[in-house]
Amino acid sequence: MPQASGDNNASNTNKDDNNASIGQMADAAGIIDNSGAPDVPGTPKTPKTPKMPKTDESQANDSSEETRRELNDMRQSQLSHVLYWRFFVNIALACCDAAMFLIGGATVSNLRGETGPFWSVRFHLWVSDSVFLVITSCLWVWCLYRLGVYHRHVMGDGYRLNMKLFFSAVQCGLALCALVFLLDLRITLVNLILIVLAGFALTLLERLISRLYITRTRRHGAYAYATVLVGSPKGMAKTLRFLDRRQQLNYRTVALCPVRLNEETGLIEADRDVKTLQELILDKWPELKVIEYSEHGLAETFVREQIQTVMVTDVFRRFSDNFNIFSVRMESLGLEIALISSAADIAGHETQVRSIQGTTIVTYRLPQYSMKTRIVKRLFDLVVSSLAIVLSLIITLPVAIAIKLTDGGPVFYTQKRIGLRGKPFRMIKFRSMVVNADALKAKLAAETGQKDRFIFKMKDDPRITKVGHFIRRFSIDELPQFLNVWMGDMSVVGPRPPLPEEYARYNRVYATRMLVKPGITGPWQVSGRSDLSAEQSEALDVSYVQDWSISGDINLMFRTVSAVLSHKGAY
Repeated sequence: MPQASGDNNASNTNKDDNNASIGQMADAAGIIDNSGAPDVPGTPKTPKTPKMPKTDESQANDSSEETRRELNDMRQSQLSHVLYWRFFVNIALACCDAAMFLIGGATVSNLRGETGPFWSVRFHLWVSDSVFLVITSCLWVWCLYRLGVYHRHVMGDGYRLNMKLFFSAVQCGLALCALVFLLDLRITLVNLILIVLAGFALTLLERLISRLYITRTRRHGAYAYATVLVGSPKGMAKTLRFLDRRQQLNYRTVALCPVRLNEETGLIEADRDVKTLQELILDKWPELKVIEYSEHGLAETFVREQIQTVMVTDVFRRFSDNFNIFSVRMESLGLEIALISSAADIAGHETQVRSIQGTTIVTYRLPQYSMKTRIVKRLFDLVVSSLAIVLSLIITLPVAIAIKLTDGGPVFYTQKRIGLRGKPFRMIKFRSMVVNADALKAKLAAETGQKDRFIFKMKDDPRITKVGHFIRRFSIDELPQFLNVWMGDMSVVGPRPPLPEEYARYNRVYATRMLVKPGITGPWQVSGRSDLSAEQSEALDVSYVQDWSISGDINLMFRTVSAVLSHKGAY
């Protein structure tokens, strides 16, 4: 797998002197600050007491409820602020677009004397000219939306915007012709074409004025996206100079995260060459904060610093585990990933490419982590879990009675599992084992040589009861987990929820599976279940996190039915 080597300007002869800890050098020199909310370049700044934020693992891995609530509140506050003004701008633009089409259509109709009402031969009704123009205006806005005209990276790009407007006009014209044919309206084709052309021309003029206004407000720092640069000092310095020249792009650099590639291990690590960072960047931009890179907790630190965009300048390379894991962790907390393509090849499901003055910026998104997709998935989970809870009562009630009559023990078995971003929850299942099953697990693991494995599996587990064998064979024991889905702890489809001791032993690759909610079913369920090794199960879960989609979830649900009926790996 190809790896990228970052620029490292540290001197090899004086390495010990130059590569002192960033925190120590910052405290001594007074150049690095990380307290309070991020500043936006171009606004008045006051001197601050230099401090270096630390993302040590003890803080990053703190799974306390207070820390999780704090991060969630910060993220929701940032997202709500961004989404509010973005929604307002889009609504305003859509209303202006519709108004331009209405004005253009009304002008053409009045000049040509075709003011309606128009008779529908097919449905024997009159359609007034005002109703017709409102319908055409709504159709115009819909065509603009379909072609991505309201995307924030398109609104400021003149060429791309004009091309999208042109193709929207073509689509709208064809749709209007189809509508007139369907209703069999008495309106001429020439009038239709002129209405579309007039609406297109006025929208072009309106968008030109809107773009000039947006560009001017962005130059003054309005609606700025707080951005952190991640890369080598040389790469970050080059990007800073470019962003300073193009402030209308709306990226406002507020922090730096210097990194380098360790040639021996092939891993990305913090670049502690403070001297080079000082010479190339901090002497010119002393207001920028420096955040030390860490494999754990970096995304959480960015959220605490109210950062919205993570711009990678170099070092990371395409298809590498380093970039794959880094991007998933950033996107899981709602942070946008942007890359300078001259320094790093990119791969992703969704990209926005802009070429500006010889420099190409590619905005990279994992679509599965967008707010819209998360809402759709949650609604999907609520609908499926509600139906499953009601429809499964005919099965769950007799099973509950049978479990109770077997040994008089509890019907349900709850176990502590680890969910989204390391949050523990109690998973509910029908009890399929003896009451003291957990106490016997360590002994059986030692006897079967599975003491050091992630997942304990035993084909003929003596702890399973007679009723337990039956409900496990048909996965009936997992039906109560739909309650976990309904409560929001789990999803219908997702990775297997790990035990706390399993989660504690995850390496940095396996840990990415915790960036989504665990599921009742998943790739491991349809690919062999208990017949798979622990490593195979974890690899499938990691792949699911990286490639997740709603259509993929639906496909896995249908495959689960086949897997359950075949009883493969069910023990």
